[in-house]
Amino acid sequence: MHMEYITIAHCPCRPATSTPSFLSSRRSDHRPIEPTGAHILLFTADSGFRLPQRRFPSRGFLADQVKPAIQDGRTFVVANALTVNSEVSASLWASSLPDDLVRLVASRLLAGDLLDYVRFRAVCAPRRSGTTSPHGLGIFDPRFHPRRWMMLPEGNGLYPGHPKLHGYVRFFNLDTGAFVRVHIPLFEDHCILDSYEGLLVLQRDHDTAIRLLHPFTGDILELPPLSTLLPKIHLDYRRYRPAHRELVFLRDVSTAATFADGVVTVMLAFTSLYRVAVATSQDQQWTISTWFYEIGRPLLSSQGKTYLVYETAIERTLKVFQIDTPLPNDVLQPPKLIATCAADKLREPVYFEECDSEVLVIGHHAVSDIRVYKLADLVMERYIPVTSIGDKAILIQDRALSVSTKASPTIPGDTIIYTAYNNLKQYHLRSGTRLPAMDQCSFLGMEPGPCSLIQHIVTCCSRGHW
Repeated sequence: MHMEYITIAHCPCRPATSTPSFLSSRRSDHRPIEPTGAHILLFTADSGFRLPQRRFPSRGFLADQVKPAIQDGRTFVVANALTVNSEVSASLWASSLPDDLVRLVASRLLAGDLLDYVRFRAVCAPRRSGTTSPHGLGIFDPRFHPRRWMMLPEGNGLYPGHPKLHGYVRFFNLDTGAFVRVHIPLFEDHCILDSYEGLLVLQRDHDTAIRLLHPFTGDILELPPLSTLLPKIHLDYRRYRPAHRELVFLRDVSTAATFADGVVTVMLAFTSLYRVAVATSQDQQWTISTWFYEIGRPLLSSQGKTYLVYETAIERTLKVFQIDTPLPNDVLQPPKLIATCAADKLREPVYFEECDSEVLVIGHHAVSDIRVYKLADLVMERYIPVTSIGDKAILIQDRALSVSTKASPTIPGDTIIYTAYNNLKQYHLRSGTRLPAMDQCSFLGMEPGPCSLIQHIVTCCSRGHW
């Protein structure tokens, strides 16, 4: 399996003051193993990417060879040399490309993976001058969102910010299988609540401020503290100590957002409170909904919308609701019913997942059968089961997550992977059959922790592992 390995030395949100430990000749116990025989390239990742400085062997390069550049305050990226060509002839050829062709190629790359776009700009100055830098726009411009990158839990109780991780966090591309290791010092006093289009939703410990972080550009969006919501929430907190109010009720969220005219509007659906709060990048406090959505747990946030499902007790009918994140100056509207589905078509538990830009609804048709529909079909009252999702597999735990077989060849396509009796099982959509359990590793707690790559990916479906 080809896995590309990239390391971002430190997050641009905090200037570097010394040589990162991973650049030293001593190998860290927590550093992932690089591909044997590969080479790595060193290039700057500040607002203007420069040409690769020099090719180094992947093993045993010395920190003093790159220390002067780091002392200049730049951020360094180590990338697989098989991906980025540092040959002078290639750079000369690349610099002679017409501007319109450069922009066309850049737009195609940006439609796929942000880091491919970053590498494309890093080749030469004409490419950088002819394309837009993602720095400073990583949050406001949706084109630069790391959509298919997911923070990968380390397992074994090594939560983000754990002292043994030394501030590093790993990210995994669900389409390509590439790994990125990023130094994010913010986790020293922040906790992660959610992720939306690859952006991390963080809460600062001492004042409950919400911050949106782009893990690769270091861009940060400041949002009001969650503590501004407490006077507006009328609940009985007598069972809880005051210090636990935010932790118990306000950290269990599902996030959606809109990005329009340079203004970011974030909507937090509090799954324990059945209420929604909205704030923009220009607000000083959160606005809480006047209504409750006691119709189920938010299952998916996509393109500024949050989807929920509720099964009526008497009619045994599934109802799908949608909550829209309001645009600036718009009023937050209550959930609206967009689709219904009879029990003989689909039963709970139901999950939603976006797969190839199509929102899928995954549930049960009978005790032993899993059924998948397109949400667009249910809205039009068309009940056509989906029998193929191509090279994708959908993983289900607390939430659903789609992953390509290119990311992990051990995952077969056209399958639904779920946990049952603490094991991973597979349901093949095309044949309608269940496959044997994939392994016997336990999912009970963080110990002994995931013991395979597929289990690490499955834990991304549960925010509790973060």
